[in-house]
Amino acid sequence: MKRFNGNRLQFARQYNGLSSDDLAKLIKVSSQAISQYETGKTIPQFDKLIFLSEVLHFPSNFFLQDSNIQIESGSSYFRSLMKTPKKYRVQQKVKIELLAEIYSVLSDYIEFPELVLPATQNIGDTETVAETVRAFWKIGNKPITNLLRFLEERGIIVTSFPTPTTDIDAFSQYFAINKKSLYIIAFSENKQTAARINFDLAHELGHIMLHSWSDDIETYSREEFKNHEKQANAFASAFLLPKDEFINDLRYYNTDLNHYTELKKKWHVSISAMLYRACNLNLITQYQYQYLMRTMNAKNMRISEPLDRILEVPTPHLLRDAVEMLITNDVFSRSELLSELSSKGLSLEPTEIENLLALPNGTLDISKDKKQDDTPIILKFRE
Repeated sequence: MKRFNGNRLQFARQYNGLSSDDLAKLIKVSSQAISQYETGKTIPQFDKLIFLSEVLHFPSNFFLQDSNIQIESGSSYFRSLMKTPKKYRVQQKVKIELLAEIYSVLSDYIEFPELVLPATQNIGDTETVAETVRAFWKIGNKPITNLLRFLEERGIIVTSFPTPTTDIDAFSQYFAINKKSLYIIAFSENKQTAARINFDLAHELGHIMLHSWSDDIETYSREEFKNHEKQANAFASAFLLPKDEFINDLRYYNTDLNHYTELKKKWHVSISAMLYRACNLNLITQYQYQYLMRTMNAKNMRISEPLDRILEVPTPHLLRDAVEMLITNDVFSRSELLSELSSKGLSLEPTEIENLLALPNGTLDISKDKKQDDTPIILKFRE
């Protein structure tokens, strides 16, 4: 017999970025009632269950299930931890946890790229770590113009979805599924460009390569967090702009912004990030760096850089390709795939799965399934 699962209500509330008070007002009960629902002390009446389902955009069956997927989760790294309200961080974390569970179901049918990473945590400085990762992946000094696809090919899951605040640029989360490591990187669809996405992903890769995933990041002091962010930024710079090649690029015209615009075509890194890297490598002085940044600001280039609307913005494909493979190869119809997820304790709205997996709108629209009564009857002429 199915029973109401209070943990699922808490999950759905956090998923929607709501406090207990927020949800109580929406369904016209007290905050205490919400607390009792979530702790299992009280079971909501059926009409309240339906109301909860409508308000939280989860099927009513979701609140009557337990997930039978075993996943261990580790730390989450947010680029804007100090200025992002906790409820938004929690909201994104529970979304990624749900994504990891969906990934686990898909991986029963799809052989995803194997995650293979070099051991780097005890190497030392970020420059050496970046060089080690490039050498391990045999990139040499070549530009990585689509880091998103590059990471997907190496077993790191990448997704994107709208965020309720502009404070969230990107974040990453560690999971262990059947004793195998899984890293998921999510980036915000708000105000994104190709260069920004490239750097955000490289920053999160820096956390993966440099930092512990068993720490509780929420307990970090401001200085500890700032130090981790500084290291991840330094890694991203060194990884995207390898020292020897970048120095060679700036042998001439190292203070000419037009030259940096040309280099942006090559490296798919923002002019601001290239100037910062040039200063750190002593290719320009601190005074020259500040002057060039002021010049960019005066020309509104800090808000919208040259080429931002021209360089193609990358989109996640790995999970999209997996779902399309299952459907186009008749492993599942759309409705059967939703039923398979439900059988694992994941009764979800199709549109929500599309949002989580960065699928095109309508990918899981069950009206597109071929119906049994659509099959034509084979008629023959009389002999």
